[in-house]
Amino acid sequence: MRRNRIVYIILTIIVIILGLLSRKVEGLPEIISAYSGDILWALMVFFLIAVILNKKSTIFIISLAIIFSYGVEISQLYHATWIDSIRATTLGGLVLGFGFLWSDILCYTIGIIIGAITDLIINRS
Repeated sequence: MRRNRIVYIILTIIVIILGLLSRKVEGLPEIISAYSGDILWALMVFFLIAVILNKKSTIFIISLAIIFSYGVEISQLYHATWIDSIRATTLGGLVLGFGFLWSDILCYTIGIIIGAITDLIINRS
C-alpha cells in the first residue's frame, strides 16, 4: 500500500483546525468540548505518521500512533521544572498536555480507530 501524502496532509490540516476550534468555539455540548480535542489530537498523530511512513501497513501506523499517544500521556506523570516550562508554552501544552487522565487514553484510542477506519476507506481500492 502506498498512501497519497497530499491527501493525508490535507486531512491533517483539517483535523488541526477542527482541534483548535474545539477549544475556542463557545456553546458546544459539554461532551464535545471536553473530549473532541483529545480525539482529534490522536487522529492528527495517526495522519502524520501515515504521511511520514506512507508505505507501511495500517496496523503498523496504528501501533506507532498508540505508542506515541500513550507515551505522551504517561509522560504527563513526570513533572520536572524543565518539562513543565515547555508545557507552559502554547505549543508545548498542545503537544505534551498537562496532567495524566485515563479519559485521554480512551479518547486517543477512539481517535486512532477513526484514523484507521478513514485510512481503510481511502485505500480500499
